Amino acid sequence: MTRGIAAEPRTYALAIGVSGLFGAATVAVSQVLGVITDDVIVPALAGSAAARDRLPLAGLVLAAVAVTLGVSVALRRIFAGIGYADLQAGHRSRVTRQYLRLPMSWHRQHPTGQLLSNANSDVEAATGVFNPLPYALGVAVMIAVATVALLRADGWLAVAALAVLPVAVIANLVFQRAMSPAITRAQQLRAEVSDIAHESFEAALLVKSLGTAQREERRFAARAEELRHANVQVGRVRAVFDPAIDLLPGLGALLVLLVGTVRVQAGAIGTGDVVSAAYLLTLLAVPVRAFGWVLGELPRALVGYERIGRVIDARGELVPGTVPLAPVLVGGGLRVEMRGVGVDVPAGAGTSTLLSGIDLDLAPGRTVALVGPTGAGKTTLVGLLSRLSDPTTGTVTLDGVDVRDARPSDLTAQVALVAQSTFLFEDSVRANVTLADPDDPAAPDDDRVWVALRLARVDAVVAALPGGLDARLGERGANLSGGQRQRLAIARALVRNPRLLVLDDATSAVDPRVERQILTGLRERGADADRPTVLMVAYRMSSVLLADEVVHLEAGRIVDRGSHAELLVRDPGYAELATAYERETQRRADDRANGLLVDGDLTDLDDLETDDLVNDTDEPADDTAEDRR
Repeated sequence: MTRGIAAEPRTYALAIGVSGLFGAATVAVSQVLGVITDDVIVPALAGSAAARDRLPLAGLVLAAVAVTLGVSVALRRIFAGIGYADLQAGHRSRVTRQYLRLPMSWHRQHPTGQLLSNANSDVEAATGVFNPLPYALGVAVMIAVATVALLRADGWLAVAALAVLPVAVIANLVFQRAMSPAITRAQQLRAEVSDIAHESFEAALLVKSLGTAQREERRFAARAEELRHANVQVGRVRAVFDPAIDLLPGLGALLVLLVGTVRVQAGAIGTGDVVSAAYLLTLLAVPVRAFGWVLGELPRALVGYERIGRVIDARGELVPGTVPLAPVLVGGGLRVEMRGVGVDVPAGAGTSTLLSGIDLDLAPGRTVALVGPTGAGKTTLVGLLSRLSDPTTGTVTLDGVDVRDARPSDLTAQVALVAQSTFLFEDSVRANVTLADPDDPAAPDDDRVWVALRLARVDAVVAALPGGLDARLGERGANLSGGQRQRLAIARALVRNPRLLVLDDATSAVDPRVERQILTGLRERGADADRPTVLMVAYRMSSVLLADEVVHLEAGRIVDRGSHAELLVRDPGYAELATAYERETQRRADDRANGLLVDGDLTDLDDLETDDLVNDTDEPADDTAEDRR
């Protein structure tokens, strides 16, 4: 709570200040009431004319104190609300900013539902205690002033009035012990429910196509039922605690009346002192309840704060470098060098090695195919070039600059990674290609966008959309096919004129002919000195054959590198892979010829123009568009 107040010092200084004024004014009401009872009301009832003349003045004094009380309440609520909202916004910003800083290896270890819960329900839980906090601190001022006033009136009366406070403290300690495990369980289950819901939404195609909707419903319902039980347990604890706290001021008032009656009979105090003390406890009923609100929210706030603290305090963020790369205007591809690169990741109690002893040189403007079996470490290797993570050992340099030292803005401007899994925003085509705001002066113009779309062989698709570049795409590009989404992602990379283009199986859903046209288009952009360096993870022999060089990766190590023909002769592992690739390519070709379209081909034939189907410079068109349909 101290850290939260320190985060918004001015707002909470005002909120606590006016809350303290409220506490002092509350005590003043009881004191004024006691004085008026002894000096005005009792004498007036006894027939004193002077006392009756003072009644209007007494009313004005009470009204002034009441107005002060009302104004302080309004200001306290305003500033407390502002502080609460600002703290929530600050926590959310810090959590999401940390998400962007942490490497992909950290993200892979944390489910998406948990990350959503951290930024949403955990932030709400962590800040919930700050809404009643200024009120509770104002009550502390109230109790301090009231203690002084009661002690001045009578020590025994003060003891009777304040006897409820230690009881309230004990009740809150018992409450926190019972509440903490219940609220911890509830917060964890909220994250798990969010994660299951997110998985179901993301896997909607899988769920519907394989008929597992009922299983997903049962899985979600079971976890939601656990959350319901946890919330019921939290409610039970609060149901016992809340009435106990509400009961204490009433018991205190009864005790004050009993003690006050004895003290009045003994002549130690006046009737007004008893009225003042009893009325003060009546007024304290709701403010003391504010302590209950704070202490009731505290266990949940601590759990929420601990959960977001794990994110904010997480280590592993990539420290940004400061060394500039050569400007894009210089042109040509980047020279890539890897020396002794190794990548280890946590695995249970130990570590798992994904890459080991990688030595690799990519000449500027060259196209290199990276091949290997599943799990060989291809995605890990190409991710190092965009600095999605850092190597455990060794160095990765671009034009002689270690990627750990390079400025992040230069890396994102000159290195473009296109992954197999394509993400599109629910926005216009233009916004998805440029990734820039409409009023951004540095955003690529429409001419550059169309050039990139043509290179990615998706310009005809965009032109046919209602609105062209202004056409709105559905969530994750749902109104496009898989191949169209991949080509749009390639255009997104090309519009930046990158000096290093990394394609991580980025054409898996694209028809082989279109894939060949895209890669050929990149190679025909001039001499090597003017072309970007291209590193592509490839699974199709048609792609591999277009590369200047092939690198065979297996079990996290480079087995061999060279031309396709050279590796076929001297690398048995590569020859086996190439044969398997050729068999798969032939199987797909046979399936297409027989009308049995599979995988990405099924989604992409509708996108192809007739020329794409029947005209090819590399092989004769021995069938027609109708045959292929």
